[in-house]
Amino acid sequence: MGDAGIGWLAAIIIGGLAGWIASSIMKTNTGIFLNIILGIIGAAIASFLFGLIGISFGGWIGYLIAGLIGACILIALVRALRR
Repeated sequence: MGDAGIGWLAAIIIGGLAGWIASSIMKTNTGIFLNIILGIIGAAIASFLFGLIGISFGGWIGYLIAGLIGACILIALVRALRR
């Protein structure tokens, strides 16, 4: 989050948006609080994973993309663990 150049409030808003989009794509029924958590944690996970291969995201759009990808990864992992 610090690397992306956004503050905590923006991270919550963008994380919520990313989580909401991911829950729509993955066809889950999560609430706003879980969407925010999915987006923020998803952005951290995606930034780490993409950082391993040399890709970095910057700014609001980059944080949104990272959050979306990471939230989709988290949803897929939870689904795989439940089965």
